[in-house]
Amino acid sequence: MSVWKSYIITTFEVLGFLIIGFLVTDKVLRPTLEGCGIRYTGNVWVNWFGVSYLLFFLYTLTRGLFFNRHNTFFRKRIKSIAFWLFLIASVYIINIPFVKGENPF
Repeated sequence: MSVWKSYIITTFEVLGFLIIGFLVTDKVLRPTLEGCGIRYTGNVWVNWFGVSYLLFFLYTLTRGLFFNRHNTFFRKRIKSIAFWLFLIASVYIINIPFVKGENPF
């Protein structure tokens, strides 16, 4: 039962980070991109998911390394290859508009 409880909690955490990521994307990333002369058009949901996952990554890393060190659920998540590959993808998604000068998505 404890595993199911962890999965349900994780589902709500992910939904929460999607909402927070949307707000950060709309209130922070949009003005930043437009301030740099980059049009905020196209499939901006890609940027939204990139920001949301980056926030989820930082939350998981902070909680797993400092607050719940001995929790196997967080240790397994942090040791997952997909966890780190998604981080690389999200950092790429967030930074590529600044490098290219446009939002390619």
